Amino acid sequence: MSEESLREIINGAPEFRPAPADGDGQTGPRRRATKPQRDVLVDLVEDNALWRDQDGQAYVTVPINGHYENCLVRSARFRTIIAGGYYRLHGGAPGGQAMEDALRVLEARAINDGPTCRPFRRVGELDGHHYLDLGDDDWRAVEIAPDGWRIVERPPVKFVRSKGMRPLPEPERGGRIEDLQQFINIDGEADFRLVVGWLVGALRATGPYPILLLAGEQGSAKSTSSRICRALIDPNTATSRAAPRDERDLVAAASNSWILSFDNLSGLPVWLADAICRLSTGGGYSARQLHTDMDEALFEGQRPILLNAIPDLGGRADVGDRALSVTLPPIPDSRRRPERTFWADFEEQRPFLLGALLDAVAAALRHLPDVRLERLPRMADFAEWVTAAEPGLGWEPGSFLEAYERNREGIVELAVEASPVAQAVCAFAAKPDPTIEPVQPPDLWRGSSSDLLPLLSGRVSEAVRNSREWPKNASGLGAALRRAAPVLRKRGIELLNSKGGKDSRRSITIRRAMP
Repeated sequence: MSEESLREIINGAPEFRPAPADGDGQTGPRRRATKPQRDVLVDLVEDNALWRDQDGQAYVTVPINGHYENCLVRSARFRTIIAGGYYRLHGGAPGGQAMEDALRVLEARAINDGPTCRPFRRVGELDGHHYLDLGDDDWRAVEIAPDGWRIVERPPVKFVRSKGMRPLPEPERGGRIEDLQQFINIDGEADFRLVVGWLVGALRATGPYPILLLAGEQGSAKSTSSRICRALIDPNTATSRAAPRDERDLVAAASNSWILSFDNLSGLPVWLADAICRLSTGGGYSARQLHTDMDEALFEGQRPILLNAIPDLGGRADVGDRALSVTLPPIPDSRRRPERTFWADFEEQRPFLLGALLDAVAAALRHLPDVRLERLPRMADFAEWVTAAEPGLGWEPGSFLEAYERNREGIVELAVEASPVAQAVCAFAAKPDPTIEPVQPPDLWRGSSSDLLPLLSGRVSEAVRNSREWPKNASGLGAALRRAAPVLRKRGIELLNSKGGKDSRRSITIRRAMP
């Protein structure tokens, strides 16, 4: 079946008409399909419309009302499309078994014979250009190139959508990113640049992506600021979610959204902190698709992540090492605005704010090849990307990196304060036990975790020793030291691990970090 015929059938050009009776001109019973329903459904789809992703998931590209939609072969959306095509041909609904058999055949053709393509959600890239799915009914996108941006009717990348995805406004030129300050409760230019930098980073198709942490007391507009940030890039029905219950829920959210936004967190469980770190810098996840089979549902990728909470969540070293931490000030009653007028003003400005962010991305694409940072911080790709975008934002060269490094220094202090082990190591390094046999400088101490634990325990109070945060054995201390190592290094203390000796015990060396 030709592509034109497929388009006509699915879009409703042919109308079903009952077949006339034998020679008497009267209307007779409905004409029966000459093929099995399964084959009729399969024939609705051209071979070149089928493809698969890197993980072997089957997809199909279907022409609908002058545009193309990409969806999973097993999706409810595709079932509806081909069921509608069948009805227009034959005036009835296909049987459930015929539909299931047809989907199996199409899935096999996509996986075995279709090309491998990369599906994108909201943000994609191809040949040095970035694309932003506008999420509208016509499946248009914004193409961003080094010389600027434009709206395209048929983007060359394969965008896929989830149910909760909502459209972006058509971007307008001439906007100023400074106008965003009236909608986000941020105190200070440095913090504002961090939030804008996170937004510009979230428009990049490849990570890593820093975690934006918004902290503040009740009434500091944490949730509203989170909604504003997401509405500028990836609006969704579920603007901000509660914390996921387990890793399966987190993977499901990441599989169906571009930006992950979690609201009003009271803390970060260990499993969630570990999973968020992997999503930030890249990692794979797997889980059984069903409890009754051994097949795995796979997810591998990176996502921009936004968390808001009353406590500052940057105290955990591995999270803080990947984070931008912004504390929102309380809002006095004199500055509060009715939600009705606030959101109306934001919707009026949203097309211009989006246009300003797109200008920044175009500048990043233009200047990135020439960016050379004197020192590469953690999340160096992100830092280079936002530095390259500075001309498009109207910022002075190096202003973002200055704000970023200052923020990281604050996170280091917070992480040390939040870790009793890190505090104990700092106290021990500042004043080693004089009864311990000295070692060669710059080393301060060398020994096993079992030897170190009582030495550090003597530097903390009994309440800390009895708390859940204090390690109870050598293994727990080793894990705590590994988590604290990045922030201790920023404090000028380096932890080295080695293995040797007659009993092959692991040895820990505490030394002054080399400049």
